[in-house]
Amino acid sequence: MSTKQSIRSILWNLLLLTLGSLVFAIGAEAILVHHKFIIGGLFGTGLLIFYKSNLFSPGIWYFLLNIPLLIAGWIFLSKRFFFYSLYGVCMLSFFSEILTLNFAINNQLYAAVAGGAICGVGAGINLRSRGSGGGLDIIAIILHQKFNFGVGKFYMLFNAVLFTFVFSQYQPDIVIASIILTFISSISLEHVLALFNQRKIVYILSDNHIEIVDAISQDLHQGATLLEATGTHTGKHMKMVMTITNNLQLKRLEEKVFDIDPQALFVVENSFNVIGSNFGKRKIY
Repeated sequence: MSTKQSIRSILWNLLLLTLGSLVFAIGAEAILVHHKFIIGGLFGTGLLIFYKSNLFSPGIWYFLLNIPLLIAGWIFLSKRFFFYSLYGVCMLSFFSEILTLNFAINNQLYAAVAGGAICGVGAGINLRSRGSGGGLDIIAIILHQKFNFGVGKFYMLFNAVLFTFVFSQYQPDIVIASIILTFISSISLEHVLALFNQRKIVYILSDNHIEIVDAISQDLHQGATLLEATGTHTGKHMKMVMTITNNLQLKRLEEKVFDIDPQALFVVENSFNVIGSNFGKRKIY
């Protein structure tokens, strides 16, 4: 990678971490703290300590709780990941300190949905970078890379312990609203991560596979692969076309295929991420 590309990559990652931290902090400061909600993860742990001790602020607690995790990131991951994540933690703590917002959403359910959506978008933007916003992301990535322990499983276990404790300390209404908030946050995060990654894998069975491949290559400017296929009932050997496309091109591809062969079999599968070739590079921490 050239120096110019390296600088551009660094600036892009810092921009993502800054924007993601700002969005998350807006959700936390404008909604969560006013309803005493607990969001899952380490920021939720910081909120819980803040509510119980009334010392410092959620942003300060979040920074303090991240110190041992950042050290673990330095040891087990990479120096680049450490510095990006340190920047993300500092930005989230900074924005949490300086922002004084109140969206004045009085309905508890509406507040949980809105807070979860905003915080989830912020966390998702952070994870689009080569670092993270700190918190459980660091431990989850270490466990996944070193022991192949699922990221989702780790979050679920941690949040189960957190909300079990919260349930013993708070009224059920707050606990249920906090669980809804965390659930909405997870969905928003996944949508942000999938926004630019989702692809469509298309399988096409047709006797006119050569014409279809030519149309994919010449008209849609996409690649395709021919796979060997055999009908289980007829025993007929055929060529199956496999290609990877996106939502924008999918309808055009469908029209091309059925213009060539109205009897073609057209199968579409969703793929969260496609790495390699011209689609994207593997994320290295």
